[in-house]
Amino acid sequence: MYDVITFDCYGTLVDWEDGITRAIAGAAERRGLRLGRDEIIEAYHAVEPEVQAAEYRSYREVLGQTAVAVAARLGWTLEPANAGFLAESLRDWVPFPDTNQALKDLNAQRYRLGILSNVDDDLLRGTLRHLSVPFDFLVTAEQLRSYKPATRHFERAQELVGDARWLHVAQSYFHDIEPAVALGIPVVWVNRKGESPGGKVRPTGEVSTLKDLLRWLRDS
Repeated sequence: MYDVITFDCYGTLVDWEDGITRAIAGAAERRGLRLGRDEIIEAYHAVEPEVQAAEYRSYREVLGQTAVAVAARLGWTLEPANAGFLAESLRDWVPFPDTNQALKDLNAQRYRLGILSNVDDDLLRGTLRHLSVPFDFLVTAEQLRSYKPATRHFERAQELVGDARWLHVAQSYFHDIEPAVALGIPVVWVNRKGESPGGKVRPTGEVSTLKDLLRWLRDS
């Protein structure tokens, strides 16, 4: 049914919450502070969209500014000059346990694969070392000077996909599902946390893991 499958990277293929939590908790602990996973993630979700919505800056800068703002929300003063640790940690963020086998299976089935990510090119290259297959194309925020949920990632992907049948796969409702639906792009929500979309737009499909995505594709 589809020829091309694109993925959001961080949150869909790679466990970014674990990577962010480890990096921020580790930096805070060096200052004598104990921070829990939930409070770090809650603060990060509140801050990062605001930073990305401002005038374009590199994702490395976004991560630094977000780290400073998260620290401030959690009662900790982090100087901007010391905030580079979060971007440096990204190269060590690891894929979800189901990611690499699913990518191998999709590659074996001859799907063209792509990534649409809010990231810098060099940071994404560090992540690609952890992924088991090559990708046919990569679309990044650095290339476009734009962050999802703005539509430029999807518009650029459409240029690359052409007339092929295209499915996008992502975890973030805000960054991916809503703009894809608005553009009429078939999209599968990887709902790893069992969240409820509430009154939001509905994706083409919903799965719990990338292993479930393979079953969904087979049955579609």
